[in-house]
Amino acid sequence: MSDITIKITDREGVEHAVEAPTDMNMNIMELVRAYELAPEGTIGICGGMAMCASCQCYITSEHDLPEKTPDEDAMLWEAFNVKDNSRLGCQIQLTDDLDGLSLELAPEA
Repeated sequence: MSDITIKITDREGVEHAVEAPTDMNMNIMELVRAYELAPEGTIGICGGMAMCASCQCYITSEHDLPEKTPDEDAMLWEAFNVKDNSRLGCQIQLTDDLDGLSLELAPEA
């Protein structure tokens, strides 16, 4: 078990290189909340159930990510500011394979 580094660009355009534990079953949304990289109450509103898209992010690095679940795909279909590289942070678990991942938080809807 180890920590990995994730580069997160917040909604103000500031990039943060944060250490992320891979042994705590955390996801990207929880990591953003833990480091307070978005104002409280603006990310993870549904608690990570893929029901609100408040944790939408744009993956900007070339990492192989797990396939989108049907719930994630459906939520992104209804969300605002969706791009080809959009994912829901709550659906991406932190694993060793994600070391060096770069992402940008989508604007608030």
